[in-house]
Amino acid sequence: MGMVTQGKRGVGGGESGGFGKRIMELAERLAQWSEVSDGLTCTYLSPAHRAVAAEIHNWMRQAGLITEIDAVGNVIGRYAADEAAARTLIMASHYDTVRNGGKYDGRLGILTALVLVEHLKRLGRKLPFHLDVIAFSEEEGVRFASSFLGSRAVAGRFDRKLLKRRDADGVTLEAAMRDADLDPAKIPTLARRREELMGYLEVHIEQGPVLLEEGLPVGIVNTIAGSIRSMVTITGTAGHAGTVPMARRHDAAAAAAELVLYVERRCAQVPMLVGTVGQLAVPNGAINIIPGCCELTLDIRAGDDATRDAAMSDVVAEIGRIAARRGVKIESKEVQRTAAVRCSPRLQSLLADAVARVGVTPRHLPSGAGHDAMMFDGLTDVAMLFVRCGNGGVSHSPREIITAEDADIAARVMLDAVLRLAATS
Repeated sequence: MGMVTQGKRGVGGGESGGFGKRIMELAERLAQWSEVSDGLTCTYLSPAHRAVAAEIHNWMRQAGLITEIDAVGNVIGRYAADEAAARTLIMASHYDTVRNGGKYDGRLGILTALVLVEHLKRLGRKLPFHLDVIAFSEEEGVRFASSFLGSRAVAGRFDRKLLKRRDADGVTLEAAMRDADLDPAKIPTLARRREELMGYLEVHIEQGPVLLEEGLPVGIVNTIAGSIRSMVTITGTAGHAGTVPMARRHDAAAAAAELVLYVERRCAQVPMLVGTVGQLAVPNGAINIIPGCCELTLDIRAGDDATRDAAMSDVVAEIGRIAARRGVKIESKEVQRTAAVRCSPRLQSLLADAVARVGVTPRHLPSGAGHDAMMFDGLTDVAMLFVRCGNGGVSHSPREIITAEDADIAARVMLDAVLRLAATS
């Protein structure tokens, strides 16, 4: 992985490389807490998750921020302006992980913001706005099959029906929160108001190969894909694998296979449209039994909602045809829908100028992955900075890597952007 530098001293007077080195050290320290011994898994309100929250909270306190852990487990640190009535700039990302994930997905954005406020504090540099560093407690949707729990609450989009969601052990979200000494009744009080915000910035690993292949350490996100997630249950007829003739079978798994292949074919027809069956199971299956039931997940995403919705409509129609043709029952339950987001042109321009000032060619690119930033669309201006991944751009994997040099460049870009906002506020 190559890099682009701009000399010995970075934007704002920080030693070149110092931001990146500290970010990498902090990421390593957070990675010591995991639910498994042979990888990194940190899901919502597990002991590992609560330990990570406590560590981030401690770092924020040490940095001199006004800190709290709120009613959904978000860790918030405020670098306060002199004027209490000043507006707020949010810099944020999430600290939960997928199962067997990587060290930088989500956490890079939190740590970048943290090292920036540490730097501002050391310099005694005040801002004309509050700078809130927020470590969102949940974005991945692993434990309760619902993403963005942390950012939904802060953006005023939390649906109280989610409190009844159950994890694999039958524990409700509400019960898990209360067991962690969180008060679900206080969630509505977390919502920020439009008039108090001046913007939302997020640094995130790209989770793709574009920047790596083009030799660029960072890129500016222009759009974030919208998604529809569904849980699909196919009910057929179980039977003896040796005695039921092929023509008389109502095989749930065969129907599932047909659906999976249709999703692949349909979503391959349009650029920036993707469809994924990420989970596929035959409950109570056995080698000598025709599957009577099959359960699968469906995730369809696109850079615009019309493209995504057209694909989903075709998938639903195909579900009906497969069910009729194979004599099975197929039920599809939508569990999440997020709209595609276009990032603020004003903030994109701000980031592009900052990227150019550190000696890097500005590159605008879309995000196929969803991010906490999406929750703030319509509430305030939103922008994101991507950081190059190694290993072919892989993420959601232990093979997920970035370099300290690229993390340093990202931090200097964001510091430049914050100081430019301060100068024009």
